[in-house]
Amino acid sequence: MVFSSLTFLQCFLPLCLLAYFLVPQKWRNGTLFLFSLLFYAWGEPVYVVLMLFSTALDYTCGQMAERHRGQRGAKIALLVSVCVNLGLLGVFKYCDFLIGTVNSLFGTALPQPNLPLPIGISFYTFQVLSYVIDVYRGETAAQRNFIDLAAYVSLFPQLIAGPIVRYSDVAAELKSRTHSVSAAAEGVRRFTVGFAKKILLANQFGALASAYKSTQDASVLFVWLYALAFLLQVYFDFSGYSDMAIGLGRMLGFHFPENFNYPYISASITEFWRRWHMSLGSWFRDYLYIPLGGSRKGKARQLLNILIVWLATGLWHGAAWTFVLWGLWFAVLLLLEKLALLPVLEKHRVLGHVYTLFFVTLGFVLFDADSAAQAVSRIGAMFGAGGLPLSSAQAVYYLKSYGPLLVLGILCATPLPKMIVAKLRKSKAAATALDVLEPLFVLIPLLLGTAFLVDGSFNPFLYFRF
Repeated sequence: MVFSSLTFLQCFLPLCLLAYFLVPQKWRNGTLFLFSLLFYAWGEPVYVVLMLFSTALDYTCGQMAERHRGQRGAKIALLVSVCVNLGLLGVFKYCDFLIGTVNSLFGTALPQPNLPLPIGISFYTFQVLSYVIDVYRGETAAQRNFIDLAAYVSLFPQLIAGPIVRYSDVAAELKSRTHSVSAAAEGVRRFTVGFAKKILLANQFGALASAYKSTQDASVLFVWLYALAFLLQVYFDFSGYSDMAIGLGRMLGFHFPENFNYPYISASITEFWRRWHMSLGSWFRDYLYIPLGGSRKGKARQLLNILIVWLATGLWHGAAWTFVLWGLWFAVLLLLEKLALLPVLEKHRVLGHVYTLFFVTLGFVLFDADSAAQAVSRIGAMFGAGGLPLSSAQAVYYLKSYGPLLVLGILCATPLPKMIVAKLRKSKAAATALDVLEPLFVLIPLLLGTAFLVDGSFNPFLYFRF
């Protein structure tokens, strides 16, 4: 089940909120846990057991790590948690990739298990690991109530696609959280923004990208339209889902961390990755980069640590060589910036914006490819490789059809709409008008998005594969 579905909007969410607010406060975590299990089981009934096993394991390891802190028992608990959780992730996500690679390299015919990928396993694995690691470090107390920890791990707003919520972020709110009409209204507004991003923007850009992939009339113009469409699709798809998750969290009394901060206005790749999927970036920083030594052991070691982190980031996104190459692509750019480019880019921000968008666009063409060969072919086509014509009738048709939407998407990927609203609110009359019209601003996108869903329009979710 996903947020952008009629089942979720018309059945699951109303029933969940009704049950949640009807039960006494002491039962609310249990209610969330049960509804989260239903949410997950809707698409993955078998793998609920896997998530419950991880929860039980890390509940036990957390208790042991706290009880034996500073002793060998705590290290054993941490090691068990890390090995089992990463082992499960490896088996279900990377087993076929590793066996396929071995078969290709050595000409063997080892059988591949072809296990279905449990939805959200990359996200909840990182969450339970951060919990046990933080308990081991003494940065948070172990959770004594199994239901409360299970509610944290399975919490449906952020279970499928994040943001990656650390236990320390919500530990106090798991114990006690406040609810108010204003907080619920804020949550509804945030959910609506994310819903509109996903249905009204991301899905439309996805349809344009799909049109290029199925065309027999390729051209340089068309491949650039595809690259721009996918760049906008992946942003509005993922940031929209994060907005919906954050909004749902506010309705339920939780404050989830922000996950995106207008990454396409960045003037360097370094800045871009401080703004894109921020919860993942901070997770790798705190649980991999810094433990490896960070920047504390000299420049050469720092550069190696960056390379390791970005290999891990690429693999986290998917079990394919295209994701490994994607991680290396950004690792190389980050290393170049660290060594020489960053001062120049910070001084000349216009140049930095152009540079960043150019290399991020090429990176996401690689990200979307089914193979390295396809990525090379598409990137080459962007520069007319193979004698590709500059334009075609089909490309011009799609440019005219999607041109206004592309402009709207570009504007919405910047802080401009938010700045305009903030400026209007400085006027008392405009602020009053905005307050009066706010219900319409919430209702209209929900109705339009629902109409698209009823129509059965194009509605993929890119991050299901992670």
